[in-house]
Amino acid sequence: MKTADAIWMCLPEGMDELFEIVKFERTDKAYDIWLDEKKKLSDEDYRNPNIVARGYTDYVTVQDYPMRGRPVYLYMRKNKWWDKATSEIFSYNLELPNEEGTRPRAGFVAFFKGDGSVD
Repeated sequence: MKTADAIWMCLPEGMDELFEIVKFERTDKAYDIWLDEKKKLSDEDYRNPNIVARGYTDYVTVQDYPMRGRPVYLYMRKNKWWDKATSEIFSYNLELPNEEGTRPRAGFVAFFKGDGSVD
């Protein structure tokens, strides 16, 4: 099994559809995982020639559930998109599938619903 496959098994279901693993680091104190949102336009924006990629937001750190006695830190960033017609720069709100009986942690919700930052 590849390292990336094992990492996806430990993260919330559906994250592999939204993100790609950029880097993984195991230290004596923690597991650090860097994730970038996959470049994917909405169906509406895909047909709009004025929408272009404009880099990423800054990384946001979200602490996930511990693994094997170590904290897990997710360093996530979202795509920024630019609408050339309006000069607006935006990011999409993301949603993870909600498995019955589970709730995303507050840090995840803030990141997925907001502009890529955590208050």
